[in-house]
Amino acid sequence: MMRHVAGPRRSTETAAGRYASAADGPGIDRDRLQVGRSDTSMSGTGRYGGRRLARLLGPVGAWSWALQRMSAGEEGEAARELEAIGYPAVWIPETLANKEALSHAAILLAATTRLVVATGIANIHARDPMAMANGARGLAEAYPDRFVLGIGVSHAPSVAARGGTYGKPLETMRAYLDAMAAATYGAPEPDPPVPVVLAALGPRMLELAAERADGAHPYFVPVEHTVIARRRLGPEPCLVVEQTAVLTADPVDGRRVARDFARGYLAMRNYAENLRRLGWDDADIADDGSDRLIDAVVAVGDVDAIVQRVRSHLAAGADSVCVQLRAEPTSDPALGAYRELAAALAEMRG
Repeated sequence: MMRHVAGPRRSTETAAGRYASAADGPGIDRDRLQVGRSDTSMSGTGRYGGRRLARLLGPVGAWSWALQRMSAGEEGEAARELEAIGYPAVWIPETLANKEALSHAAILLAATTRLVVATGIANIHARDPMAMANGARGLAEAYPDRFVLGIGVSHAPSVAARGGTYGKPLETMRAYLDAMAAATYGAPEPDPPVPVVLAALGPRMLELAAERADGAHPYFVPVEHTVIARRRLGPEPCLVVEQTAVLTADPVDGRRVARDFARGYLAMRNYAENLRRLGWDDADIADDGSDRLIDAVVAVGDVDAIVQRVRSHLAAGADSVCVQLRAEPTSDPALGAYRELAAALAEMRG
């Protein structure tokens, strides 16, 4: 008989403390970029290589919130469909009260034969660094060149809901990477190693991604952020940008769906501050976002409009753009829209 367990006990110790104790526009010339990583990562993560990761992911992938809400059988079928119509990679989130990221990735990897599965992102507050490092090693060894570990510091409300304390993001992530690198592992090491990217919006986290990982995965960003991100990363790290889109012939209804999606993110400090750094003011962010802001972060319209937004990110310095197509209900994986978009994206994938 299951016992009733009280809610999580809040810890006053920060994650960092625990772990420590344990661009240039179209035709961007990467050789001109000076900021970025050294040749050898000090952390033990980021050994896959940014250029190699860019080739693995291809210029366009899929990003799906809906898969985590489906049964294993249903999402396996959806993943096989994405694979069959030409998407080389699918990115999955880790949200509260939904599937744990690494086990979720295993379900999708087992259901497909070629599809790259990437976490976008696995929350560092959801598991200790050894569990993160060794869980990723196990997946990468079983599925070579098919698993990408994206990790991030998450957001204060999500961390609090888990019973944790949200510390300084940069300090917390640096300590977590150190602890991941120090994690011992008795099973065979994956060959090639696990590709690692960091969720990064601000300049210092982007620089940390360049120094200690294979790349960065910005989320909920307009094209102008991609230019800045590439300059901060330098030429080697892989820049994988998430782009939300609503495929529709009705711009009014499409913007309504887009605003419903954006509402929660605009209320989160990390995303709002990132937009302010880019020059958006409080009036744009307030009241669920101005039309201008919603249009900048969500591509609303026909296939051509979405393809043009993808091309804009690539021209601004992104290596890969993972498109998150939104539908109603939000548990709908939007496979029809992904099929329609796939034909137009085929020439980018080569």
